[in-house]
Amino acid sequence: MKIVRLVLKELVGMFVDDGSLALLALLLIALVAGAVKLLALPPLLGAVLILIGCLAILLESTRRGARGGGNG
Repeated sequence: MKIVRLVLKELVGMFVDDGSLALLALLLIALVAGAVKLLALPPLLGAVLILIGCLAILLESTRRGARGGGNG
């Protein structure tokens, strides 16, 4: 049973290495999707916002990791 937990932990770690990175990306996508649906934001503008937001989140996560302040 211990090996199964270890394998699952490694599998999840492949996709979610930094929990705050994943959480912020999901939050960004939810906010932009809500703006497109509820506020009639043009979908192309929503896509640009997601791109810029994800790049900013990735940059901050990389900086935090380089400083040694990551979650690992």
